[in-house]
Parts: sequence; C-alpha cells; structure tokens
Amino acid sequence: MNKVRVLIIDDSLLIRRLLTEIFNSSPDIEVVGTAANPYIARDMIKQLNPDVLTLDIEMPEMDGITFLKNLMRLRPTPVVMISTLTERGADITLEALSLGAVDFVPKPKVDVANTLNNYAEEIIGKVKMAALANIRNFDNRGLKSGDIEKIPGQLKEKPYPVKKSYAASNKIIALGASTGGTEAIKSVVKGFPADTPAVVITQHLPLAFSESFARHIDFVTEMTTCIPKHGQIVEAGHIYLAPGDRHMKVMKEGARLVIHLYDGEYVNRHKPAVDVMFSSLARSVGTNAIAVLLTGMGVDGAKGMSEMHDAGAITVIQDERTSIVWGMPGAAYKMGCVDHVVPLHGIASKILSLI
Repeated sequence: MNKVRVLIIDDSLLIRRLLTEIFNSSPDIEVVGTAANPYIARDMIKQLNPDVLTLDIEMPEMDGITFLKNLMRLRPTPVVMISTLTERGADITLEALSLGAVDFVPKPKVDVANTLNNYAEEIIGKVKMAALANIRNFDNRGLKSGDIEKIPGQLKEKPYPVKKSYAASNKIIALGASTGGTEAIKSVVKGFPADTPAVVITQHLPLAFSESFARHIDFVTEMTTCIPKHGQIVEAGHIYLAPGDRHMKVMKEGARLVIHLYDGEYVNRHKPAVDVMFSSLARSVGTNAIAVLLTGMGVDGAKGMSEMHDAGAITVIQDERTSIVWGMPGAAYKMGCVDHVVPLHGIASKILSLI
C-alpha cells in the first residue's frame, strides 16, 4: 500500500513541527511538505499533488475558509481542518465541513505539544481515513455560502404547532453519524416537517461544538432542536442532540420516554456513542423506533442497530456512494441487520414513509 502523502498548512511553526513529528511516526504517512500560508500551499499543491491536506482554520494572509472554497472549486482534495475549541472555532469548522472538509482535529489553546501528542493516534487515523474519503461525491446540501452569519446565537423554541398527522404516531427516530455526519444530518432533518415524531441524534463531536451544531441543525429544519437535560421528556416536533461529553439514552418511565445523560466509559472510543443510544431504544421502544446510520468512520452504532433490529425496529443506512466514509453503515450492513439502504437525498422521505 502506498503511503498517504500529506501537506501541512499552518501559520504556527510549532504546529507544523508537531504534526510533522506525529505523521512521521506512522509508517503509512509521508509529509511531503509544510506551508506557512495558503499562498505558499497553493504552489506546493500543484508541485507535490498531496493526497491529504491539514489546514489551519485561522491564518493571517488568507483564512482557511476562503482557501477551502477555492480548493474545492478548482482542485478537490481531502482536507482535515485544525480548529480551535471555541464557539467561533466551532462555527467556522462546521462551515468548513459544509464546504467539503472531511474531518477536523481540535487545536488546544495551552500545552499544545502534550495535547496534540496525546491525540497522535486519532490524528493519524483521521488523515489515513481522509485519504479514502469519497469527497468527489460530496453532496453539499447544508448551508449555502453566507448562511453561517444568519444562524442565531442561541436556540429558540419555534412557534410551529404540532399537528396530529405525524404527532399521533408513537414512533421515535434515531440518527447516528460520525465523519461527514454534520452535513448528512442537516440534509436529512431539513426534510422533516414541524410535526415529525421526536428525533434523537448522536454525532461524534467535542462538547465545545455541541451548541454550535445544534444551532446549525435548528437553522435548516422546521423542528425545534435542543441539547437535552437529564430527565427531559421526549416530545414530538423536537430534535434532541447528545452533548459532546455525555452518553445519551432514551428510557421509558411510565407512558413517557425520557432522556438520560451519563458520564460513563468511552464506547467504541467515543462519548457520546451511537451504540449506547441505539441499545437503550432497543429496550425502551422496540418496534416503535426507526434507526438510521449515516456516514462515519469505524463501527459505532452497528451493534446497537443489530439490537434494535432484533427488537423489531426499522433500520435504515446511508448507501456507500453518498457516504463520505462507509464505515459505520457498512459495518451494520455486514451484520445483516439493515432493512433499507438509501442514498442521502432519499433518507428523509424514506423515514417519513415509514412513520
């Protein structure tokens, strides 16, 4: 297997050196060059033809978003963003993902060397995965350019009445995703009317990104989106996004479904984990659930989907062609627990047809 050829673009000499050391520790990756700004990077990309770029989100000469827009228009290349764990950093990172970036690595504000080295294995894994990503099939159905500034600073309850048509259904919809999932989730939920049954979502994201992503979801859908509190009652017309540092379960308490959040061990190297959410629904809801696995690296959600399938739930996965990475849905498919394989653009209508 050929080595993954990486170009590092970052205005920080320290970050460039640290990432070079991390990638050089892997026998599967070769750093073909480093660039202190996008103008230097532009020439190096033409000369070196790298397989993957790592790109700093905020640089003085040209910001990462402007560079990414030009790159995806002229020379689509897998990109892993290096982003700060701030509200602004989260918003810009989510915009980068909407423009075609494959994934991101959080950049710490302090103790940069130790923190990045602690995540060396994850960083290497993300770059190797990015080299295999289906970026040429990237389906930009989320935010249009300029929409990022229209997203409100906080979530608001929407004044949509919940009609009886869908709300009378006792179904619950569960979405799980990882790499490429922020855009896939928005693509799905923007097709849901305000009276859709409750939707619970587990997407692999750090806590600092949860509030921002919830606002991005809320911006594209008629449903009301929130990051739930422990003990919150599940209601139709609402989307509940698992916070980035807690597992989320849906438990039955009497006739009601209630959100349970807990700080447990990592599952499949993730917290929140899709398997935790799916397994809880297999026990609490059974045949009244619809489980959906979207694009993502790894196997999280496959075991839980199998449990839901055994409990009588309807199971849906995103197809390989439209997935950025067909890891999680592919793992479920291999387990034989999938009822429907659907391209991303058809998932919302498929779900609504099953309610």
